[in-house]
Amino acid sequence: MQTTVAQILGWAFGPDPLDSTLRTGRELTLYQITTAYLQNARLISFDCDVHFEISDTPDKNAPRVIVETAIDSEYCPSRKAIEGGLAQHHFQLQYIANADVSQAELPQALPVSVLGLAFRDFEHNRGSVEVGTPWELHPAEVTLQ
Repeated sequence: MQTTVAQILGWAFGPDPLDSTLRTGRELTLYQITTAYLQNARLISFDCDVHFEISDTPDKNAPRVIVETAIDSEYCPSRKAIEGGLAQHHFQLQYIANADVSQAELPQALPVSVLGLAFRDFEHNRGSVEVGTPWELHPAEVTLQ
């Protein structure tokens, strides 16, 4: 199903899910964002996922949504492709803690497309101040355009 960052930012939060909460509702839907802008990218040490922050516009202050590409083997080609694409823009994925999330900011937003499942994460500090929702696309594949 087609969506945009703005639409995801508008999804109702509902209560925080528990670790045992099963995926339901929109979390069972595969979403595609045909054009978004990658603002921030980093590796997360506790699960080795790649965390991306995307927005609808290239404006660095635009509201963002988190997108995660998992470490699982089926995502290996996607992870290698995005890592290689970012390297062509002189950006290297690194393990960066939440406290230092600004170090994962791309100098200039890059256009991307995204394909992934909706996921309602629990409320916690997981990105920059521009992240405007606990909704994510996770697992997801991010492709530089």
